[in-house]
Amino acid sequence: MPSSPHRALRALLALCTAAGLASVAVPTASASPGSGPTAVVTMGDSYISGEAGRWLGNSLTNSGSRNGTDRAWTGSAYDPSRVYGTTAGGCHRSDTAEVKSAGPIASSLVNLACSGATTDNVFRAAQGGLSYKGEAPQADQLAAVAASHDVELIALSIGGNDLGFADIIATCAKDYIVWYSYCHDDQQAEVDARIDGVMADVGRSVDEIRAVMTGAGYASSDYRIVLQSYPSPLPRAAENRYAESGWSRTNTGGCPFWNADSDWARDSLVPQLANRLKGVAAAKGVQFMDLRDALQGREVCAKASRQVTSTAPASGTTSEWARWIDSQSTQGLVQESMHPNAYGQQALGRCLALVHARPTGNHSCRNTAGSGPSGMYLTAG
Repeated sequence: MPSSPHRALRALLALCTAAGLASVAVPTASASPGSGPTAVVTMGDSYISGEAGRWLGNSLTNSGSRNGTDRAWTGSAYDPSRVYGTTAGGCHRSDTAEVKSAGPIASSLVNLACSGATTDNVFRAAQGGLSYKGEAPQADQLAAVAASHDVELIALSIGGNDLGFADIIATCAKDYIVWYSYCHDDQQAEVDARIDGVMADVGRSVDEIRAVMTGAGYASSDYRIVLQSYPSPLPRAAENRYAESGWSRTNTGGCPFWNADSDWARDSLVPQLANRLKGVAAAKGVQFMDLRDALQGREVCAKASRQVTSTAPASGTTSEWARWIDSQSTQGLVQESMHPNAYGQQALGRCLALVHARPTGNHSCRNTAGSGPSGMYLTAG
């Protein structure tokens, strides 16, 4: 990739200083948009903001530290701000969010994503974008970052809320717990009716990010956009450790879904969305990171993982990497359900770091069975 004008300027300054020409008149760093410390920025919704980062696996113990799974436990009470900071109860930007778990890939790791955000919350206000949870549209926030930093990469996760992911999950769970009926047939029809419009808005989100960067003085070669898909928090029916009959999936596992609906979500809905997002990335000329298999074997109720108990401590190699559905609301907030937990976010952070080191091509990020979050690896795709 060609060097950006901003990087070239810094190289010139270094050369002048080394040659004893420090008095040569050159623009100061603050006078050039995009100069300053390097930055990687994440934008979008809850899957990249850090929702559910409070949790290290899932435990049936409802008191104290919940067998070490609840990072909000102070020793005497629960303080979610220990994990989410000032965004507790709002955007839920956790300290283990994808960009915060990526390691030292840039001088500044900036998380603009917000739990519950839709594409309308990404667009610039001047282009019809909407403020959300007391914050300006994310593209407008990006403009400030682009002016004060040298932004190298922008990762975007968006479209799930436009498509109604939360409603789909709620409907499927209710159909299992209350109605004893399947959800996949009617929900597939809903998805098919919405998805073209959602993808158009995802594409517009990419356009809005590009417009901001151009307005801040960046050339297209100065930075990258990585559009990413969503990991499945649910296993296939054959990989679920709890029987379909009875109440174990609801009261023990926190995965109240029928086999047919689980298979639909894992092998139809998540791939459908990933494939369509990949198409948007191709049409817009940006990189794509496929996360559909990132939690394979680490999903809620997966046979290859286990819950945390007093004798089986939380561990990135054995615990679940996604937050269960707490149907009784005995632990934390319901909005954390079905999101990558702290382990899952550490894994996605590793994916981001790996993609950061690959400036071209599309990549699929997967985990290594029996390894922790550091065992993530990329395959072409």
